[in-house]
Amino acid sequence: MMWPLFVCAILSVAVIIERSVVLARSAKSGQELADRVRQLLEQGRDQLALDATQRADGPVASLLSDAIRHRDLSYNLLEKRLEERALTETPKLTQRLNILDTIITISPLLGLLGTVTGMIAAFHVVGDPSTANGPSAITGGVAEALIATATGLTIAIVTLIGYNSLGEKVKKVVAEMELSSTQVLNVLATRPQLPPIPNEAAPARA
Repeated sequence: MMWPLFVCAILSVAVIIERSVVLARSAKSGQELADRVRQLLEQGRDQLALDATQRADGPVASLLSDAIRHRDLSYNLLEKRLEERALTETPKLTQRLNILDTIITISPLLGLLGTVTGMIAAFHVVGDPSTANGPSAITGGVAEALIATATGLTIAIVTLIGYNSLGEKVKKVVAEMELSSTQVLNVLATRPQLPPIPNEAAPARA
């Protein structure tokens, strides 16, 4: 069972690192982008605001881009559209977290299975009259078998900490999406209704 546990450990570390980088980048870029877009919209520079969102990555950029391109909609319709857009972006933040959830559940079970099979092998010593030093062989085998349970529990504990930490980061990005969309909606609500901006490709960076 140690090989499956080793695979679980590698997967856990890989997913935690990848998701941490992605979520940290989304949170940082989202805050900066929201402030920049709001300033441009308040100045009436809608096209520059749209260009800024199209050059950026992340759920906040996608949400703000959608809001600017459909500025011709009423407040209520635009709000509903942004809510729908947020529902499509949120699953991208939580992808691969189900792997961690599975590892948290299966690692202790794999460790327990390894211990049980190891103890079965150790207690076979009792029924083998040719085995010398029977008691010491049994206790040594049991101690070795318990390593699997200890390993499984360690993997589950570390993965659980990472899983909960990533969950909090997802909540932070979702809150940033909600705040950014509300700020843009409030800016657009104070201006006269304008025609939509076509969904054109973002200009290439210099």
